[in-house]
Amino acid sequence: MGQSDVVEYVNINDQPSSPRVYGTRKVSILPLIFLILYEVSGGPFGVEDSVKAAGPLLALLGFLVSPIIWSVPEALITAEMGTMFPENGGYVVWVSSALGPYWGFQQGWMKWLSGVIDNALYPVLFLDYLKSGIPALGNGLPRAFVAGLTIVGWAAVLLGIFSLLPFVVMGLVSLPKLEPSRWLVVNLGEVDWNLYLNTLFWNLNYWDSISTLAGEVDNPKKTLPKALFNALILVIFGYFFPLLVGTGAIPLDRDLWTDGYFSDIAKVLGGVWLRWWIQGAAAMSNMGMFVAEMSSDSFQLLGMAERGMLPEVFAKRSPSGVVLLSWLSFQDIVAAENFLYCFGMIMEFIAFIWLRIQYPAASCPYKIPTGTVGAIIMCIPPTILICVVLALSTLKVAALSIGAVVIGLVMQPCLKYAEKKRLMKFSTSAELPDLHGPEQESVDSLPE
Repeated sequence: MGQSDVVEYVNINDQPSSPRVYGTRKVSILPLIFLILYEVSGGPFGVEDSVKAAGPLLALLGFLVSPIIWSVPEALITAEMGTMFPENGGYVVWVSSALGPYWGFQQGWMKWLSGVIDNALYPVLFLDYLKSGIPALGNGLPRAFVAGLTIVGWAAVLLGIFSLLPFVVMGLVSLPKLEPSRWLVVNLGEVDWNLYLNTLFWNLNYWDSISTLAGEVDNPKKTLPKALFNALILVIFGYFFPLLVGTGAIPLDRDLWTDGYFSDIAKVLGGVWLRWWIQGAAAMSNMGMFVAEMSSDSFQLLGMAERGMLPEVFAKRSPSGVVLLSWLSFQDIVAAENFLYCFGMIMEFIAFIWLRIQYPAASCPYKIPTGTVGAIIMCIPPTILICVVLALSTLKVAALSIGAVVIGLVMQPCLKYAEKKRLMKFSTSAELPDLHGPEQESVDSLPE
């Protein structure tokens, strides 16, 4: 591997500190905010099941309280670790530095697989919005056909900034019909906790995905934390406001609250034109999320290949798995990806705390203003949430997910054997430092 004195992981002059692709244009803060928005949210499309599962009050409280329990700690850890290791690969590099390359590979495998499953949601979610106007798209061949066509939407990612606009309009036209008493409806005896928590968890995770693009960010020391903070505000507003409008302006029928229901609410409140606007926004949003997830997955594989964890052929991806998974229901896909994502997040928390313990004095461009004890305490609530989500998973989802984990455990030794026997071509970037600890890298990389 290359020597650490050529890698600017820490720069006291506040210049861009990304270790890759010198001389190329990097991602600035505004596009980075919206990339994070699409990695995490993309709008309120998919939050409807929270009302179906638990009613208006718990749905609204969930999207106010859960970000504090889950999103804020994950975003803070991403800001600290992403600026400490500003290279493509993100969380794979964090875990490799703390726990070794074997567990770094397992992290990459689980998070990549979770991302592939996540990407299968977006064609399904778009079709669930569209089928209210075109019932033929509810099932069958058209689902797979549109899933393949979604890839064509790469160029439309910038249009996704308009995905929240129709909900602002819907809020304005709903004012005469709002009844605040509807927001307080709750029946704890009829809560589907599995569906409720899985819906909250899926809609509020993936803050760490942007770390796989850290090598492309302009001055990540300042840009990444600011972008994460602003994206957090947008995500919370983008969920809470539409739920506030939908539950307050329409008489409650929990059975109707499933993915795609916002387009029906729009028709009731504003007419067919507003419904089609919502469906158009859903299309742009899902294209944006699809592209953002594909970009994150691709750069993660690139980062792993640059670290010699994967052969060059593994940097190539195929949409066929996405098309296959698009035949599953929205809820089934959410449960499967959440299960895998939980395992990955547990390793991230362990790596974060371990690096804090091992290198307490490490120079870091952005550091969460807590000591080691505070860092441990911060990780306890989201870890409890992870345990609850795992415990509530169905046997089918658990079996499939554990099977996928076992494949990763076996795959890494097989790849190392293939590398040793030169059965596959591996390469390691000379620009990247040895992962012998951030404290030493930080010292080595300071300019003399």
